Amino acid sequence: MSRRGWVLFALISVMWGIPYLLIKVAVAEVSVPVLVFARTAIGAAMLLPLALRGGQLGTLRRHWRPVIAFAFLEILAPWWLLSDAERQLSSSTAGLLIAAAPILGVLLARMTGGEERLGRARWAGLALGVVGTAVLAGPHLDGGDAWSITEVLLTVLAYALAPLIADRYLRDVPTIPLTAACLAFAALVYAPAAAWTWPTVMPSGAVLVALLGLGVLCTGLAFVVYVELIKEAGPSRALVSTYVNPAVAIAAGVLVLQEPLTALIVVSFVLILAGSVLATRAEGEVTPARELEDVRS
Repeated sequence: MSRRGWVLFALISVMWGIPYLLIKVAVAEVSVPVLVFARTAIGAAMLLPLALRGGQLGTLRRHWRPVIAFAFLEILAPWWLLSDAERQLSSSTAGLLIAAAPILGVLLARMTGGEERLGRARWAGLALGVVGTAVLAGPHLDGGDAWSITEVLLTVLAYALAPLIADRYLRDVPTIPLTAACLAFAALVYAPAAAWTWPTVMPSGAVLVALLGLGVLCTGLAFVVYVELIKEAGPSRALVSTYVNPAVAIAAGVLVLQEPLTALIVVSFVLILAGSVLATRAEGEVTPARELEDVRS
């Protein structure tokens, strides 16, 4: 992979690894609707000019039903659920649980008529991912965090379903126009609730920076960087960033918020990461992680 590719890879790994930290900071002072509205509105404001300049927004008209479904599963529902869950859960726990989304996505694709063959390695990956998720979620289910865990798992389900919609109904829709339209739609949906729950006191500087970071870095700019990474290094190597994001989320929570790094988190991280790598590999092909190692050597 080229030097530019490595820079893009590092950027996207951080951009999609720190939202959990920023969400944790923001929900301390603003409501969930305000958080989601700010993130989607800023992201839409950044991406809509790019989409309009390319003149590709018109291609969405004949796909409006799957576009709405995709927006609901990728943004509207999960960003609410995840933000609300982080009122109780640590950012490390939330980020690590979300890492199970690719594992569930493989299983759902198979259950809904997908043609991918699941060999023993991929079944083992699914099993490891389930065990890792159970190990991490289990201790929270007897206390007050049970609903928060459920919210994150529903987020995982939404994130696993969204790619199925995109793959089966939106393949010919360019990424930037699709993302810009979905963010703008979500911002419009959340605007009334955000106005109703708008803070009466100006949030602290840390919260304002977190909201700006979520909108600019983790949403608007991140999608542009990811598209460029796919062009530079190909989709398989771009996919490796999803394996790095949980590590970034854990490190950010521990270093910035002083969240505990327990043995349970470490074990769950290893299990979920190994499960993701195995479950998402193509049978008979080298995994993205192995491809990356080959490039390094």
